[in-house]
Amino acid sequence: MNLDKIRQDIKGLSDGKIFLNNAGSSLMPTIVVDSMIDYLKQEEQFGGYEVANRNTELLEQFYDETAKLINAQPSNIAFATSATDAYAKALSSIIFKEEDVIITTVDDYISNQIVFISLQKKLNVKVIRTKNLSDNELDLEDLENLIKKHNPKLVAVTHIPTNSGLIQNVEAVGKLCKQYDVLYLVDACQSVGQLVVDVEKIGCDFLTATGRKFMRGPRGTGFLYVSDKVLEQNYAPLLLDMRGANWSEFDDYELFKTAKRFEHWEISYASLLGLMEATKYANVVGMQHIEDYNKKLSQKLRENLKNIGFKVWDWGNNLSSIITFCEPNGDLENSQKVLKENNVFFSVTYKNSALIDFTNKNINGIVRLSPHYFNTPEEIEKVSEILKNSLK
Repeated sequence: MNLDKIRQDIKGLSDGKIFLNNAGSSLMPTIVVDSMIDYLKQEEQFGGYEVANRNTELLEQFYDETAKLINAQPSNIAFATSATDAYAKALSSIIFKEEDVIITTVDDYISNQIVFISLQKKLNVKVIRTKNLSDNELDLEDLENLIKKHNPKLVAVTHIPTNSGLIQNVEAVGKLCKQYDVLYLVDACQSVGQLVVDVEKIGCDFLTATGRKFMRGPRGTGFLYVSDKVLEQNYAPLLLDMRGANWSEFDDYELFKTAKRFEHWEISYASLLGLMEATKYANVVGMQHIEDYNKKLSQKLRENLKNIGFKVWDWGNNLSSIITFCEPNGDLENSQKVLKENNVFFSVTYKNSALIDFTNKNINGIVRLSPHYFNTPEEIEKVSEILKNSLK
């Protein structure tokens, strides 16, 4: 990786900030912003339909680049306005009946947990959460027993929870789902863009992601992966439009063959183009290079914080570029104040966003730092020193 070139491509670093909030919303490369502005200027001159027609091949590159990113085919990819949008469309394609079972984890994302509870309230679907082992890893034996006992309609796992650095063993879950022929949905919102994600190895039926986090794309973007098996079985979102099907008879339609059936006709093509450029940028840098570099940064920062005396709450054997911590007494306010004063960008997660995990850990919240491949080792050391001085 050419770190100097990568940093030159980010106008947001010119004011001396140390940006460590990539798990929230990252900094876009210049090419992403410029491509969107140029596209909007074209729409200003010629109107949206004409510009879309003129840029058909360019816009189709979104599906090519995204497929390359996760080892899929372009026909498996649908654009979405967010990971939540993608997740909802995937769930809406599954015909849940009363007493159907969804198995998930105690570390699933807040919005996913809420939608499961909503299905529970409205359709009387049962939500069952598999256990974690003492080292915070998924209890795969418990998961297999739950699958055999309940014959679930769906297993849903968040690859990297938003509230800790844990990387969950989604590949092992995928093997169980394949063995027992269970639909499998993976939330890759925090993993796509920071580490290698391979849907063939994961073995999922659906995978959702956002553009704004480690992908370094614009807000209002994301994507949905849909497996060939699911497409061939005619899964489709509950509320289709002409992007998803052809109106073939007065009272019937024919589904289109690709995952585009999960899109709506009216989307922001400027945003889609921006996400395409962000994805292309990541592909050019190389996801393996990004993952390897990110691991070095995150391991060093996590190690520094522990040595300084902070409580680090990332429990698990395989950890990511999300570092969560608090002061020895559990305080968050002082760390936030010091980081803000030193132009360090971060985020905070409170108990209501990770109710089960934080209840089990007996904490009310954490400060979250999330370095990415444009950060430098010097920045990691500087932030560590800032936080060390804050404890004096």
